[in-house]
Amino acid sequence: MNTLLNLVHADESLLVFDKPAGLLAVPGRGPDKQDCLSARAQAAYPDALVVHRLDMATSGLVVMARGIEAQRRLSLAFEKRRVHKRYLAVVAGHLSNPQPDNGWNTIDLPLILDWMARPRSIVDHDIGKPSLTRWRIATGGTPIAGTTRLELEPVTGRSHQLRVHLQAIGFPIAGDPLYASPAQEAMAGRLLLHAQAIEIPHPATGDTRAFEAPCPF
Repeated sequence: MNTLLNLVHADESLLVFDKPAGLLAVPGRGPDKQDCLSARAQAAYPDALVVHRLDMATSGLVVMARGIEAQRRLSLAFEKRRVHKRYLAVVAGHLSNPQPDNGWNTIDLPLILDWMARPRSIVDHDIGKPSLTRWRIATGGTPIAGTTRLELEPVTGRSHQLRVHLQAIGFPIAGDPLYASPAQEAMAGRLLLHAQAIEIPHPATGDTRAFEAPCPF
């Protein structure tokens, strides 16, 4: 197993890592899918426990707890939406912001797992779960012609939410093997989605802690 860890923060109850794209957050099915962030973290910190996940194709910040009590408190913070995350993405196409001064826009589309095409999720207005994403144009330009760089804030945390919501409004993420067209997937060698920033109440003190991970694209 590769033991490389990009450690952002460590203390007696909280761990924060910068997960690279292509690494599972937790073990998958089969012996070839056991190398993952949680296994690497537990090799270095035996009391490390999973709190949330990122898609394998997504890079960026992942929080882990040290011990059961810290895990309980962090899980409750996620459940109560006291955790605030911001992502950067590069989407195919030229998306303009209709809000003045580049204000936040909202994508409000219910999502559900597509059981006939797992692991994909789909918009379903009849039985989908409420799902809310905020977006605006990001600074810094784009690395690829014909794309737009976005800041994203997921209000809810559905599976593949950011990827499905952006596809649904006609701007799938560049490099996405599940939701982009072949030409849009070929725009990049990886999914251009990165969990850049997170604010979370510290499990020991309750104080809000903010962490960032530089965007690799």
